[in-house]
Amino acid sequence: MLNTLAISSIYVLDQDEALDFYVGKLGLEVNTDADLGFMRWLTVNAPGEPGRQILLEKPGPPSMDPATAETVRELVAKGATGGHLFFQTDDAQKTYDTLKERGVEMTDEPTQRPYGIDFGLRDPFGNSVRISQPTPPPAG
Repeated sequence: MLNTLAISSIYVLDQDEALDFYVGKLGLEVNTDADLGFMRWLTVNAPGEPGRQILLEKPGPPSMDPATAETVRELVAKGATGGHLFFQTDDAQKTYDTLKERGVEMTDEPTQRPYGIDFGLRDPFGNSVRISQPTPPPAG
């Protein structure tokens, strides 16, 4: 049976711009950047977590025909593809401040919630990203 999730994907319109954002601004690491001939296989991961990758996938072949790819690009630009990423941090406010200084588009500020502190941002393509500082479990 299944025992781990290795790769998830989100659609991006420009893989070089995605690299700049996810690696240059968010601080993720490049896991794989390979030209497969029919597509560029570009994955990133959180630092020290190479077993959980995010495929930064450009809409197009081999998974979709040109008309479908155009529709997906339009939906991505509207932020309507349902692409969501959820990350954790040890210090939500510090992470928020650092990302804001780097020019990341924030959708909301760090807010205390029942599960911890979290905030939202958007990547250059409209994908939603949430970052949380989970509340530690009760001792004992």
